[in-house]
Amino acid sequence: MYFFYQTIVTLLLVISPVIISYRIFKNKEDKKRFKEKFSLSSVKRASGNLIWFHGASVGEIMSIVPLIKYYEKKRSINQILITSSTLSSSKIIKTFKFKKTIHQFYPIDHTIITNKFLRYWKPSLAIFIESEIWPSMIKNLKNRNIPTILLNARFTKKTFNRWLKIKFFSKSIFDKISIAYPQNLETKLFLKKLKIKKIKFIGNLKFSENPEKNLNKLNRKFKSKFKKRKLWIASSTHQDEEFFCALAHIKIKKKFKNLLTIIIPRHIHRAGEIIDKINNLNLKTVLHSSNLNNLNNVDIYLVDTFGETNKFYSIGCPVFLGKSIAKIGGQNPLEAARFGARILHGPNTDNFKDVYKLLKTLNISKKIKTPEQLATSINFKKNKRAGKKIKNIGEKILKKTINELDYLINNELKKTKFLGL
Repeated sequence: MYFFYQTIVTLLLVISPVIISYRIFKNKEDKKRFKEKFSLSSVKRASGNLIWFHGASVGEIMSIVPLIKYYEKKRSINQILITSSTLSSSKIIKTFKFKKTIHQFYPIDHTIITNKFLRYWKPSLAIFIESEIWPSMIKNLKNRNIPTILLNARFTKKTFNRWLKIKFFSKSIFDKISIAYPQNLETKLFLKKLKIKKIKFIGNLKFSENPEKNLNKLNRKFKSKFKKRKLWIASSTHQDEEFFCALAHIKIKKKFKNLLTIIIPRHIHRAGEIIDKINNLNLKTVLHSSNLNNLNNVDIYLVDTFGETNKFYSIGCPVFLGKSIAKIGGQNPLEAARFGARILHGPNTDNFKDVYKLLKTLNISKKIKTPEQLATSINFKKNKRAGKKIKNIGEKILKKTINELDYLINNELKKTKFLGL
């Protein structure tokens, strides 16, 4: 089975120049740094101990930011490597201006390329976030005796069933993982059935994100734009969800004439397409990047820049979370909830059902199915108490996670020192 997997990856490798060229054309790839995906590094490895974190995209990377901040201060760690697969995640990492943390794009999962990656970076420890399972990389990590950790692991039933269909192959991958820390009890059960030898439940690390400390808050001039306007946010929206929210806007505006709807799409390159659709409803839309100060008569404020979602969440207004009307599994609601926002979402939230269940018990979130339901469910009252509860849960989970990782990292560094590596 592994041979079959490598054959497929090899075929993809052959046509990868075409795929990457297309992605560059679509602004989904960095034209200067795409070589990193072939393990051709754009930066030098520092001498000394290096720990490596890998997360697929923005959500996974944001969940480990508190850990990165902690390990940036540890003298025993000389360099921290973060890899991810998306252009948006690379841009987010830049905004934090870390001192000894560097970013590279994750390499193609071919045995030759992954071996080249490991020869160059020589990590003391490899930490994969959520559901990032790459057979060739994990196999080569095991061959080099580099501990592999699956942190904040999250597997949906659909993902689990896929792995179960190739049981023999999956066992040969998962039994090479040193330890897994699932973010919920359902995932813990799945990982046990997938034959991971060591599993420890701590909780969902995403509760630990604390953007307020890093937040580049809206300045006074910018805040004045929104003065005297009733605001609500539609965040992480996918195709057709913006139109859904625009229909809700029309209904809410019947009651609140000074309404302004802020839309933050998941993929900002869709801005032109979104404006075209909303214009059909005779609504006036402006782009955040236009820096327009006078928002009189503006209906929809479309955010078309990276890394500013938390700025808008800091307003504390109601938030509709996308990816939930579209059948994609929902979006993490914790970022908005910790700012005191009341959360509205569609019926498709399977990827975060444990989190939404908790928020429902705290009277923070509500499920809606139609634009009419969304319009009547908007509540402009801030919920500060809920934000504090989430923060307290997050601090406990972060402390436990750091204790676990410290133990693993210190053990590995002792071995390295003993062997004189």
